[in-house]
Amino acid sequence: MARVLIVGAGLTGSLCAALLRRELPRPHLAHLEVWEKARGAGGRMATSRRGGASNADSTADLGAQYVTRGPDSARRHPSFYEDLLAHGILKPLTAVLEGMVVKEGAENFVTPQGTSSIVKHYLKESAGADIFYDRQVTHIYLRDGKWEVCVNTGSSDQFDVVILTMPVPQILQLQGDIVNLINKSQRQQLESVSYSSRYALGLFYEAGTQIDVPWAAQYISNNPCIRFISIDNKKRNIESPDIGPSVVVHTSVSFGTEYLECDKEKVQQLILDHLKEIMPQLPVPASIKCQRWRYSQVTKAFPGNPGQITLHAKPFLVCGGDGFTHSNFDGCIDSATSIVEVLKSSL
Repeated sequence: MARVLIVGAGLTGSLCAALLRRELPRPHLAHLEVWEKARGAGGRMATSRRGGASNADSTADLGAQYVTRGPDSARRHPSFYEDLLAHGILKPLTAVLEGMVVKEGAENFVTPQGTSSIVKHYLKESAGADIFYDRQVTHIYLRDGKWEVCVNTGSSDQFDVVILTMPVPQILQLQGDIVNLINKSQRQQLESVSYSSRYALGLFYEAGTQIDVPWAAQYISNNPCIRFISIDNKKRNIESPDIGPSVVVHTSVSFGTEYLECDKEKVQQLILDHLKEIMPQLPVPASIKCQRWRYSQVTKAFPGNPGQITLHAKPFLVCGGDGFTHSNFDGCIDSATSIVEVLKSSL
């Protein structure tokens, strides 16, 4: 009767939680916890919400913008898409996205309630799992056949199984016995995993504000800072006089890399200056959220794209996430399913 900890409440972590509940016999899974260092679920499928009860529905996707199902995805993972479509979490993307490269046979979907709703759906499907936020794991020790997992507040708990789904550089930053459990070859392979970096802005407006452009989103190719702009509620087909519109701006990777360690307020103003050049008639927002994505998308995955690597078999310690596959919905499905398969074989 294992106590299982999943570190990270992003897409891979939430999928693992849902799949473990669905596929493992109950006697094997007595207790399941998910620890997330942020204040909410989503990871890079983040949906930011403007504060205040009157603005409860004013949201903006600061990470992933939409989900693409290619022919291979439709063949390999049909049940995942069918489930999300049946629950109304995914809907076909019908809005105009200027400059989007349309791949043959691909379908694009949006999330009416924001991309974090996908993660929240899978956490709900984990029925009975305990979800804890503001818990940043710092150390992992092997104590009497169990994992002692410590967080930045100084507290700790013991588990029989630990599943790490955070970005690979954060796995390499962990201290304790885990440092010596990663062998030289594994460490070299983990260190080879790389990510792009970028910034995102969410601009929130009062209800009734008009943003008159003929598109819901557009890719920008001639600006050194900005790569993508979305009228986010319009992209998600949510336009109501009672809900303030929101605008999302994503920077280019080159800009994100150049300004990665700079003060966020200064970076925010730089982005706004460039945005004014592109959209001079854009109204002044009521509030702004600036998000630094240090680990935006995987540019080089773990060699062989295995989905997971097992660092220790008994007790079980495994790493997974898009760093072991690729940065999209299907990559996280591949990682989560491979983690659950290897865990099923070990219990």
